[in-house]
Amino acid sequence: MRLSRSARTTQTLSAAAMSALLLVSARKHFQQPSFFAPVVPDYLCREDHAAGRSELEGSQGNDNAAAPHNGALALMSREEWIAVSGLLEAAAAVGLLVPATRKAAAFGTTLMFTAFLAGHVDALRRAYSPAGSASARRIHTLRLPLQVPLILWAWSLAGAKRGE
Repeated sequence: MRLSRSARTTQTLSAAAMSALLLVSARKHFQQPSFFAPVVPDYLCREDHAAGRSELEGSQGNDNAAAPHNGALALMSREEWIAVSGLLEAAAAVGLLVPATRKAAAFGTTLMFTAFLAGHVDALRRAYSPAGSASARRIHTLRLPLQVPLILWAWSLAGAKRGE
């Protein structure tokens, strides 16, 4: 089913708006990575074995000191995850601007935002833990629901509703 001229224009404007949002977010990943650190789940973060060794050496033979543990999903450090997600957002932004790649970029963006849900849920869980703060609870209570409209917006750009 072909889109009418006004529907095509609306989709192009919507893609440009999402692209701008993604570019601003991608830039923020590199300018203010600490903003994104709480939404990178600990189970994804590789622990630095060199740092773990110096901590162990500093414990002067304490048998209770444990070596750093890296889970199966801990492929990168928190900083690397933030940088990679910023690069993915920038790539998605560019892909949404090019009509030939828009549908694929929109599907990728939908998947990316859906994957980010895990980090937002984990951040909210930690915010409501005994170690969490009132500020973290407010921030993450607001951040998590914002993912749903972003997912739906990206999905709409993929043409999934129209069966294209």
